[in-house]
Amino acid sequence: MKSKTVFLCTNCGNETAKWSGRCPSCGQWNTLEEYTPTQTTSKSSVRSIPATQPKRLREIESDAAVRFTTGLGELDRVLGGGAVRGSLVLVAGAPGIGKSTLLLQICQCISKEQTILYISGEESANQLKLRAQRLGVDSDRLFLLCETSLDEILAAADRLKPDLLIVDSIQTLYSEEKPASAGSVTQVKECTLRLMQYCKGSGVSVFVVGHINKEGAIAGPKVLEHMVDCVLYFEGEEHTTYRLLRAAKNRFGSTNEIGVFEMIDRGLREVPNPSEMLLSGRPENTPGNCVACVMEGSRPILAEVQALVSPTTLTNPRRSANGFDYNRAAMLLAVLEKRGGLRFSTSDVYLNVIGGLRLDEPAADMAVVLSAASALLDKPISDTLAAVGEVGLTGEIRAIGQLSQRLSEMHRLGFTQCVIPRSGSADIKAPDGLELLRVRNIREALAVTF
Repeated sequence: MKSKTVFLCTNCGNETAKWSGRCPSCGQWNTLEEYTPTQTTSKSSVRSIPATQPKRLREIESDAAVRFTTGLGELDRVLGGGAVRGSLVLVAGAPGIGKSTLLLQICQCISKEQTILYISGEESANQLKLRAQRLGVDSDRLFLLCETSLDEILAAADRLKPDLLIVDSIQTLYSEEKPASAGSVTQVKECTLRLMQYCKGSGVSVFVVGHINKEGAIAGPKVLEHMVDCVLYFEGEEHTTYRLLRAAKNRFGSTNEIGVFEMIDRGLREVPNPSEMLLSGRPENTPGNCVACVMEGSRPILAEVQALVSPTTLTNPRRSANGFDYNRAAMLLAVLEKRGGLRFSTSDVYLNVIGGLRLDEPAADMAVVLSAASALLDKPISDTLAAVGEVGLTGEIRAIGQLSQRLSEMHRLGFTQCVIPRSGSADIKAPDGLELLRVRNIREALAVTF
């Protein structure tokens, strides 16, 4: 029986019987691609899943050694304490960001106790050998296979029985049971499904590399992210050496942690103290510059927020925000003009967060407000002053969480003053040498800062 062809939206995963220029579910244009659903489960997929009987929850034994370290503390932090056996992890990022380098680098530590099968569909064995020599990776328990046929890969895995399988990348694989070309929606979905069935049935951990499209999303159907256990995004500015690793999905841990790396000539180097990295090269006694402290999971990170305010003759002044939400930045400027008495309606305003970090936490509002005010007034903020707090529409400064941890990090890096909300900070004791400037609204914040 011939399979019926449907059209799958690569943005939301919605299926439709007919092609159209716009997805009827999410409204995105040119995201529908032809897809042939599987009518029957392949025999190879059935063989990889052993026949089991349902068990009661209390009958299932909890294995304390279910996790294993990857050798990189920053990667272990993002994964929630290490990789989980039998899990399927998707590592996505822009071309050349360092995805293959990261996965090949962890092989040196893991291969001391486990057998690894590294699948490459993009490089030859000689190219992988040269990269391994540059990274200092040399182990007898690391096996390389340059292959794009999923059937051959699974057959090799059945013969070798590795503890870890690395696939670079999912867009290069194809299944002979599907007529579509490698990288299509049909092949990406089918190959990911069979890899998931393999790792769940055998208990082998699988790391899969995924490319991203020009919009920054993972190339392929959106359901790809739902099929895997963990989705990691490797990010970084094109012209900087620093890389950020963050989890967009994690079934075995938090998605709030980030890992920071630096790309050097011998691979990726961990940055255990990202605050010092983000503040390095900070200009002194310069208007439009303020430091915020945000929480990335359990880690406090100090980030530098810069603002530039320039007079304009345009009817609609320009607003630009890099590393900060554009709509929230416009809201804070409106609050500053209405409640703080500062006029931004005749000026262009540009905001930038140094180091490629994105500030999504409301606690960074205070630093944005003070940096914009400093740029407009052309008055520098003290180099030893930092600011945290959420700004409301009435100009009030609202309480934030984990304030003690933020203050300890500021004190450790040499800051002597910090603007904090008055509400919720009565019981907070400042470290010795750190003066707390408690404020109730933005007018008070501007008064104690300038």
